[in-house]
Amino acid sequence: MADKKEDSKPTAAATPTPVHVGGETLVERITPHIKKILIGVVVIAVIVTIVLAFRWRKHANQEQQTAKLLTVIDVGHTPVGPAPMMMPGEEPTEARFTTSKERAVGMLDAIAKAGTEGTPTFKAALLLDAGKTDEAIAAFRKSITTKGIDGVIAREGLGIALETKARAETNDPAARQKLFEEALAAFTSMQPDEKGPRRAYALYHQGRIQQTLRKVDEAKASFEKAKELGAETELPELIDRRLSQL
Repeated sequence: MADKKEDSKPTAAATPTPVHVGGETLVERITPHIKKILIGVVVIAVIVTIVLAFRWRKHANQEQQTAKLLTVIDVGHTPVGPAPMMMPGEEPTEARFTTSKERAVGMLDAIAKAGTEGTPTFKAALLLDAGKTDEAIAAFRKSITTKGIDGVIAREGLGIALETKARAETNDPAARQKLFEEALAAFTSMQPDEKGPRRAYALYHQGRIQQTLRKVDEAKASFEKAKELGAETELPELIDRRLSQL
């Protein structure tokens, strides 16, 4: 999330990072969704195996792939941050990653070793958190037409990845502007359904980019609508701060 002092015109961020709301990274947001999918796959595999015994091998393979992906998610549960203080001679009781980027790299390594990728959106989110922005953009593009929440998150991820790249672009103003416009288009298409999941967040993202592009009236309209739809979320406080800058 941009800090309170973001200018109304495009400016380079000191350290370009994906924009997350509510302390969630895209990986953290997708993981519960992935788990539901995995549970469903296992249940379906078991039922079909019982009814259609001759298909046992096919579903056994699905279960193996599910188990492999769960090992990747286990890596994602590894804590991030400095290790707790210990008494002299005491050994660490758990593994830790120093940063979220380091954890994402670890999960990508686990994916490579397991030989399974999960959903394209899941891997794309890891690539983004790992700082591999161009690879993330390409991966998100493959899933933007997916139906349901996975497609919504893919379009959100694409917008965030394009924004991240735009803020890192300091040498070519035209390229920077184009990337911001592409990010805005991604957020605009993120959730067109007024009652669909993450609609308020789609509007909030649109408002942020419109503010950056000096589209003040459009930004105000997006923020006000996002505030209304996201009344029960953390958005109203964030939006009030941004509206005070306009």
